[in-house]
Amino acid sequence: MSTPSPSDVTALLLAWGRGENEAREKLIPLVYAELRRLAAGAMAAERLDHTLEPTALVHETYLKLVRQADVPWQNRAHFFGVAARLMRQILVDHARIRRAQKRGGGRPRIILDSALAAAAVGNEVELLALNDALEKLSRIDEAQGRIVELRFFGGLSVPETAEVLGISPATVKRDWAVARAWLFRQLAPA
Repeated sequence: MSTPSPSDVTALLLAWGRGENEAREKLIPLVYAELRRLAAGAMAAERLDHTLEPTALVHETYLKLVRQADVPWQNRAHFFGVAARLMRQILVDHARIRRAQKRGGGRPRIILDSALAAAAVGNEVELLALNDALEKLSRIDEAQGRIVELRFFGGLSVPETAEVLGISPATVKRDWAVARAWLFRQLAPA
């Protein structure tokens, strides 16, 4: 199957937004591979014994996406931005449930991207602590928070993140570097 064009995906999203459910049914097979790639990227940083698989993450994300009946879809980039945010929410909810279980056996741990991980000299960061720090960052600078969410949780590249947010790749790179440094300081042991 050939890769669908962004305009094909956008046309289906707009039709879905107008209430055409058959457009949603046509859309999912077109975006499934990309959703799977995003899920694999999000799961790559998770612990090895994680009970949620990328395919299950895609399916949970899909279920949440189809409930988004009132979202005025703008384009393909907007759709994948929403999908990345939903994946983050699912992973955080999954971590909270695991932590709340009596016999959960510790908290899930992840490593930030290789640049931050190298700076941390191998220190791991808890997903829930990262989520809390990311929420704090988003209150300070919403754009930097979205960039971290899309790059780290969504697995989007710099150009993809720029497209979703409607900003230049240079701005994404600059804000990504600042946000990572800020998060590192927030998450570093005292």
